[in-house]
Amino acid sequence: MLIGFQNVTFEFGARVIVADATWHIQPGDRIGLVGYNGTGKSTLLKVLVGEYTPSKGTVEKSRETTIGYLHQDLLSFDTNENITEVALGAFERVRALEKEIEHLGIELEKNPEDEDLLIKYTDSLHELDVLDGYNIHHKAEEVLHGLGFSNEDLVKPYKQFSGGWRMRVLLAKMILQQPDVLLMDEPTNHLDLPSIEWLEKYLIHYKGSVVIVSHDKFFLNRMVNKIVELYQQQLHIYSGNYEFFETEKEVRIEMQQKAFENQQDYIRQQERFIERFKAKASKAAQAQSVQKRLDKLDKIEDVQLERPNMRINFQLEKVPGKILVTLKEVTKSFGNLTIVENASAEIERGDKIALIGANGKGKSTLLRMIAGTEEFSGERVWGHNVEESFYAQHQLEALTMTNNILEELQSCGSKKNDVELRSLLGSFLFSGEDVDKKIRVLSGGEKARVALAKTIVSRGNFLILDEPTNHLDMHSVELLAEALNKYEGSYILVSHDRYFISKTANKIWEIVDHQIKEFKGSYQEWVEWNERMEKQRKANGSETKELEKPVNKKETVKVAEPIIKNTQPINKELQKELQKQQRRLSQIEASLSKAQEEQKHIELEMSKPDTYTNKQQFSKLENAYKSIKDQINSLNKEYELVFEHIIDLEAKTN
Repeated sequence: MLIGFQNVTFEFGARVIVADATWHIQPGDRIGLVGYNGTGKSTLLKVLVGEYTPSKGTVEKSRETTIGYLHQDLLSFDTNENITEVALGAFERVRALEKEIEHLGIELEKNPEDEDLLIKYTDSLHELDVLDGYNIHHKAEEVLHGLGFSNEDLVKPYKQFSGGWRMRVLLAKMILQQPDVLLMDEPTNHLDLPSIEWLEKYLIHYKGSVVIVSHDKFFLNRMVNKIVELYQQQLHIYSGNYEFFETEKEVRIEMQQKAFENQQDYIRQQERFIERFKAKASKAAQAQSVQKRLDKLDKIEDVQLERPNMRINFQLEKVPGKILVTLKEVTKSFGNLTIVENASAEIERGDKIALIGANGKGKSTLLRMIAGTEEFSGERVWGHNVEESFYAQHQLEALTMTNNILEELQSCGSKKNDVELRSLLGSFLFSGEDVDKKIRVLSGGEKARVALAKTIVSRGNFLILDEPTNHLDMHSVELLAEALNKYEGSYILVSHDRYFISKTANKIWEIVDHQIKEFKGSYQEWVEWNERMEKQRKANGSETKELEKPVNKKETVKVAEPIIKNTQPINKELQKELQKQQRRLSQIEASLSKAQEEQKHIELEMSKPDTYTNKQQFSKLENAYKSIKDQINSLNKEYELVFEHIIDLEAKTN
């Protein structure tokens, strides 16, 4: 055993985190520590490393065991050193030897005949060689590159980097230290997809043991051979990955429930016997004996699932047009860094797009461009009846810290009353007096849920979501994915959670060579397609021309789909009617666009002070305004009727 708990009980104030827990971490263990948000997983790691002392039991650790602990509090560390130097801090003995060898070399130049100095110098060189000290710079650069840093980044001061990138530097340092036990609290929170994949490959071959707190199912499934679940103040240990744990937990709960019910039947039967015979002299001793047996009985706990239920429901008030937003020849740069250049793309009604790729490619920037909160050159054109709602990480900071949770939702202008808002907040696990909590006292996860609730209150028909799963536990991620699958609108999202992407996206976008590359298909199909292309590249010895071409709205990569032959005769009349109604919908959209432009022109004229001095001119504009408003209302009603007719026709012809 390297480290572990022996009958440990730990309370955080009046709250019990874990009671009488025993858990031993053995060499070669790859452990995923899981549990719902707020159960105390991070606290448990702090007990393990000695930051907190258990009230009962002991934390046992071999004297030789070295521990590396990656946690969020490390972000308070700051230095002017470049990131390579920070990472090289992992090699304390090697750096000390380098200084020692340098000093001894200077002394030997002064006293070349000093044998003691020469022996020390030779011994130090030998120790440096044994520790592979000549390769530490190469090792540090290799790990930093794997975690997403460029050659230019390696010489930049640590303090210039944001929190997420700082955490990567500290992760690199910890990996280079190669401790016997590596404890990692949400390591993938600050990593993009390529870096997560690199970390997976590295840790799979890591010689030490690893304990990971993570909400990333894909990561846990590929990484771990054990799951330790913190549930109802107990540690439940499963041999296998996360998928195995989910299956086995269901079996365990079912067996526990049956055992509980059987025991309750037995207890009721025994209690009836005691009640019936305790007053009879001939049976009193027997009844007393039965009572003693019941008193000594180890009671089986009822299965009371703590699982929170975040009931998320997106509602639409307006049906948008076929095209939601069009990007035409857009360009965006930050100094010498070009994000997109003369790129074009289109988002259609029904699109559920995952925008993926490495950090620094400009995913969040592109979302802000679509949302209209980032300046760029080129054109962004909204479609008819589009009502967007933007959820971004900076919105956590944009929350009003002095508001309580209910007041924050009241500030959205959603026209919902307090009862409706309280009901919605209950869906996001804020119940009863929770809604009176001030925003400033909330955890990161709680703030994220408030910001998500504000997005949903908006009733937008087009959602723009930047990392919506950050700070959510696995069950909440699952619920959010289910809600998005039921959502009748469209969305584009950025996420590094591969499970979440695989559950929600029907299209994949990437920024490649400053162009927006679109793949029509699910995340899994995209992965398989990439693997086929990689094999093809290796077979050909070079990249194909097809892969080198940027793909935009006119040129999309299509996944091969099975051809399904319809054995039923196609109703040609229905097809003709469908085409007719689709043409009519396009005509209405064009008429609406023209009418709305006319309305803006009239409103502009009416806003001029001179208009009100000319009674005849004002009356003419007022009548024109009423007329155009009636026309727009009429077109909107016809649009909805035609749209519903098209939906019915599509259902009949499919």
